[in-house]
Amino acid sequence: MSRIFVYVRVSKTCQDVENQIKEIKSAGFAIENHRIISEIVSGSMPIERRNGFKLLLNKMEKNDVLVVTKLDRLGRNAIDVSSTVSKLESMGIKVYCLALGGIDLTSAAGKMTMGVINHVAQFERDLLIERTQSGLERAKSNGKILGRPGVLSEFQKRQAVNKIQEGKAIAAIARDFNVSRQTIMRIRNKLCL
Repeated sequence: MSRIFVYVRVSKTCQDVENQIKEIKSAGFAIENHRIISEIVSGSMPIERRNGFKLLLNKMEKNDVLVVTKLDRLGRNAIDVSSTVSKLESMGIKVYCLALGGIDLTSAAGKMTMGVINHVAQFERDLLIERTQSGLERAKSNGKILGRPGVLSEFQKRQAVNKIQEGKAIAAIARDFNVSRQTIMRIRNKLCL
């Protein structure tokens, strides 16, 4: 017989997991209190670094069932959730998500649902990249200089070039200007020395 485990998570100490537990019980899952794993951790924290989830993985065995209220309880994005579900499936654990109609994410229908969610997430990422690139191109065409401001002024760069040409060591020049060796090497590389 399958054991049912519940993973509930909130991001802040002022929040409470009780609503998630009630929702799972209302959906008809009989859960024992010692099989409820709750933690207070940001959704941006990778699941493999969450102590509560690690504890859950140590308790669960093949044929067990994990129930969550929403996908975001399992990960910070669709790809993270998908890899978590795959890991659980490889352990022989079924994963039910109430927000998706209580579907088992390891079933054929659940995998299709996860595939659609992953494709939508990828589409959103691609749109974000396109918008960012478009904005950068527009800024460049308007004469905006992109990137981090240089550490050295043009005068200091010329001084560094002179020292490089004199044969002074890169590390010594970097110390003179209180910058990293990489900064001086970039100046050298631009000169093709």
